[in-house]
Amino acid sequence: MVLDLLAGLPVLPLSIPSPSEGTWYVGPLPLRGYALSIIAGIVAAIWIGERRWVARGGRAGDIQDLAIWAVPFGLVGARAYHVATDASRYFGEDGNPWQALYIWKGGLGIWGGIALGAVGVVVGARLKGIRLLPVLDAMAPGVLVAQALGRWGNWFNQELYGRPTDLPWGLEIDPVNWPPGRSFEPGTTFHPTFLYESLWGLAAFAVLVWADRRFRLGHGQVLAAYVALYTLGRGWIETLRIDDVELSDVGGLRFNVWTSIVLFVAAVAFLAWSRRRHPDREERVYEPGREPVEDATA
Repeated sequence: MVLDLLAGLPVLPLSIPSPSEGTWYVGPLPLRGYALSIIAGIVAAIWIGERRWVARGGRAGDIQDLAIWAVPFGLVGARAYHVATDASRYFGEDGNPWQALYIWKGGLGIWGGIALGAVGVVVGARLKGIRLLPVLDAMAPGVLVAQALGRWGNWFNQELYGRPTDLPWGLEIDPVNWPPGRSFEPGTTFHPTFLYESLWGLAAFAVLVWADRRFRLGHGQVLAAYVALYTLGRGWIETLRIDDVELSDVGGLRFNVWTSIVLFVAAVAFLAWSRRRHPDREERVYEPGREPVEDATA
């Protein structure tokens, strides 16, 4: 009888709705979902990195100090990478160069963010006498959580989604946000690649923390494992996306897929080499003579 009643109920299609608004105002102050996602990721990365750094023997507050260098460097690098790989949007015939500065409208390339953010960490670490590989190992897992949270900014902006799908978790996208020059049937839903990458980042974080505790990784091995895990997921997620970017098809694959492949191979090779050479992690995390006062006294 219950089954008969259920059979008579209308079948509701399942899907993930997109926000109707990505910006809210508190008086004259705009609160943008994209920016809030990025900020939440940064806060999480600093908190996780700080706890891991102290557990490695570092001084509380060091990661916050390094973030002063890493965050602005990373944002500049992420935006520069996006603009470089999609230059016609800003410098083409119908482009507006000033929009290259409008980061609140989306467009941050993770590869540029990681690369230049790491440069910021190098600068800060040199100034504080911190050994680079131990601190990068401490920070790497938190970066995965930052990426997982930051990806929700794409949901608020209705951008960087995948190809059409009829899966029950398909993502609703307003037609105004469809790729230029492309149209789809009304009611079409798309792969929520932002969600795939967010879940992958959290799962990779759990695996990375477990592996670090189980095998006592050091000498840049956590960083290498982070790169390998992230690119392993990013490579297949990238194949689902339909956004148009320059350098999008190199040998039949998107440019970012090739980037993932190259970085994955390099990370795995470095991890294997480092494990053979350094089977255990470092004992010292500061340069000689630059240890905190209490450590030097002891």
